Amino acid sequence: MSFLVVLIVIFFAFYLFYKTKYFRSNRPVEKKWLSAKSNIALGLFVAFFGINHLFFISQTTVTVIVAVIFIVYGAVFAWIGFKKYKHYLPFAITEAESIKSH
Repeated sequence: MSFLVVLIVIFFAFYLFYKTKYFRSNRPVEKKWLSAKSNIALGLFVAFFGINHLFFISQTTVTVIVAVIFIVYGAVFAWIGFKKYKHYLPFAITEAESIKSH
């Protein structure tokens, strides 16, 4: 249980870190790339939160249903974020290189 709690805290910290970098960035493609990274972190945070509740919180019907919804929603959110991350990564690299060359 403590391992899951540590993962939950780490993923939430990554979410806050990437969201802060998103708001501070002035580059449009980098903002989309950072948004994708924060989506991955938020999705994993929600999924691991649901896993923690599913296995270590009292087993009522409502708890199980909510935990499964959290797991599915978090996994989908992380998967979409990962696809967006892979899509925007080459464009973010190109954008960073073009700004360095100026």
